[in-house]
Amino acid sequence: MGNMRLPQKGEASNAPIDWEASAEIIDYALEHGVNYFDTAWVYNNGESERCLGAALKRHAADRDKFYIADKFNIDATTDYEMVFEEQLRRLQTDYIDFYLIHCLMDSNIDKYIESGAIEYFLEQKRKGRIRYLGFSSHSSVETLRRFADLQEWDFAQLQINYYDWRYSETAKEYRILEERNIPCMVMEPVRGGKLATLPDKAEQMLKAAHPDWSMAAWAMRFVQSLPNVMVVLSGMSNMEQIEDNVKTFSSADPGLSDEDRQLLDKACELFREYIHVPCTACRYCTAECPQQINIPEFISVYNKFKVNGTWGIKSDLESIVTEGKPVDCIQCGACMGHCPQSIQIPDLMSKVVEMEKSL
Repeated sequence: MGNMRLPQKGEASNAPIDWEASAEIIDYALEHGVNYFDTAWVYNNGESERCLGAALKRHAADRDKFYIADKFNIDATTDYEMVFEEQLRRLQTDYIDFYLIHCLMDSNIDKYIESGAIEYFLEQKRKGRIRYLGFSSHSSVETLRRFADLQEWDFAQLQINYYDWRYSETAKEYRILEERNIPCMVMEPVRGGKLATLPDKAEQMLKAAHPDWSMAAWAMRFVQSLPNVMVVLSGMSNMEQIEDNVKTFSSADPGLSDEDRQLLDKACELFREYIHVPCTACRYCTAECPQQINIPEFISVYNKFKVNGTWGIKSDLESIVTEGKPVDCIQCGACMGHCPQSIQIPDLMSKVVEMEKSL
């Protein structure tokens, strides 16, 4: 269970987490065999860690039956000692099972290597305060290979889904881990929820093959079928999502036939026509935006505009909860250093402005 998209009280991007609803999902997850809970220092400005810690504290007697994953992001702060100690307090635990160097990118690999953070976390591992040390990557293939060879990592986390497998370097990244016997954790298996809703023609085709599979289940089964995948993360915001995921993973066999894979390829081609900006709505960009623009929501509307034209776009724009608007973008680029997909956000905000003028 990923804890970046916990239910919130309100629709604003900075709305507080609904702790009661989140605890209900976490309880259901534990009751149905989900035992890996992933969070990070930067999720919900730290509220994700605190909410998860409080929810899991109620299950402290079974602490050896579930695993907590947390992360250090050097682009958020360089004070790794302060971060780690505060994370233990927020999570209300004296050790973290899986700890990650967070969001490795071409722009920060040297900062991580030179900071002393890796040595510090290795020391915490020797002390038993970290059980397994790994990293998550949104970097180029070359940077991933370099970091993977830096030392013997216990695991690594990659963005893997059937869309990126076909249209990006994901397959190469997966094989880098496989060749080094580094177990793989998967993030964004449904590409930030984008693969949960496909173009009508694609959905009809997949539903005809397996009427009882959701679109998200197809995406989950694809990553489940990869032999070096140890954990599949899903950021769940409501009970419907956790129930569907539990159903999908109720069998160790993903059940994907060769014919199913061919259908996924066709669905992927149709989806590629639908998606124009590869945003996963991770919201890393919004925290640093001085104008407080709800960037992912405007990108979502822009994608819809590129596919369907102006129909319904005006009402979609009016429904976005945001402090600033694309016209307020000052082109500062603060968002760019935090986008795992390397989207040219300032340029895109200008395109959204032009879109609005055409309505």
